[in-house]
Amino acid sequence: MSLLWRFPSVLMAWRNLGRNRMRTVLAALGIIIGVMAIASLGMATVAIQQQASSQLGSLTNQVSVSAGEDLDTDGLTDDQISEIESIAADATVVPQKTNNTELTSRSGATARVSVTGVTNAAALYDVSAGESPSRLTTGALVTNSTAQQLGLELGDPVEYDGHLYRVRGFIESETGFGPGGGRGELVLPVSALSNQQYYDSVTVIAEDGDAASALSDDLDAYFNTEDETTLQIQSYSGVQQNIGGFMDTLQTALLGIGGISLVVASVAILNVMLMSVIERRGEIGVLRAVGIRRGEVLRMILTESAFLGVLGGLVGALGSLGVGLVLFSVLAGDATAVLQWASSQYLLYGLAFAVVASVLSGFYPAWKAANESPIDALRG
Repeated sequence: MSLLWRFPSVLMAWRNLGRNRMRTVLAALGIIIGVMAIASLGMATVAIQQQASSQLGSLTNQVSVSAGEDLDTDGLTDDQISEIESIAADATVVPQKTNNTELTSRSGATARVSVTGVTNAAALYDVSAGESPSRLTTGALVTNSTAQQLGLELGDPVEYDGHLYRVRGFIESETGFGPGGGRGELVLPVSALSNQQYYDSVTVIAEDGDAASALSDDLDAYFNTEDETTLQIQSYSGVQQNIGGFMDTLQTALLGIGGISLVVASVAILNVMLMSVIERRGEIGVLRAVGIRRGEVLRMILTESAFLGVLGGLVGALGSLGVGLVLFSVLAGDATAVLQWASSQYLLYGLAFAVVASVLSGFYPAWKAANESPIDALRG
């Protein structure tokens, strides 16, 4: 407070705000709501984007190859697999055969699942328990949901096509690139589906999204022409960019909605400052009569507005931080991610917007008070 004594206009501004606390609180409440709207909506879009990116996972660096409409066979041949491996070079190529079956537990419970035959299970599947071998020659993997439904444990046998396979791992339900999408899926060695001559699809895992996009173009150029689609080549590398573009648009729209709240709060501050100037017209006239300069009066009124913006902005930022913690905990699964710059920047934006809007709202009342004649002010 001793610092305030060195700046009389600042001290008077602080005291004036305390004269009518209810009006001050209501004006600050508008700022608080505006800041929370801007910051919370901004952080919400960041949390949603992180959730989308997390769910996409490694899809962005994968290329899916399947039979095209002009393919002569019912699936991909061994020769085509070899050609894909040659074009893919250092990328990981995982051919897959698929089917469907019904699993039955010892208690009689049944579950309809998709069956995927692969060799390199580790490239496509993450497990929550057990192992996902890079060379699957024996055993099986099942999704968590299926294991829970049938009461399966590691080492339990499952039957497919008259053969028993022991469960080696449980696939995390949200992972998996096979037909089951990581849900209701049984993964077996590709030899378990040896009665199927052709492969249903191939997943090629590149180094990153750019490499996946280039590889997709190379495969398309090699196998397809403008008139014939021998193989269907699908790359997910552009999905992340499309999501980012959509999120930027959504973010702009939401921030615009939040900005409306601060505009409304600015109007409330303008009204508060005008009322304050009118009520203190005589007091301001006395100040001007005893030698207080116009600049001091102008500074005092603007400082009151700035105080409202700072106080409302700080409280709003703290409230937004609490909202952000909940949002990131629910959407992204990590509440502390709200402290990263991508999301925390909106706290600063909201605070800065609050201060600027408050000062601008107080400019006209300050100019009006500073430029009124002391004699007219004293006459009322």
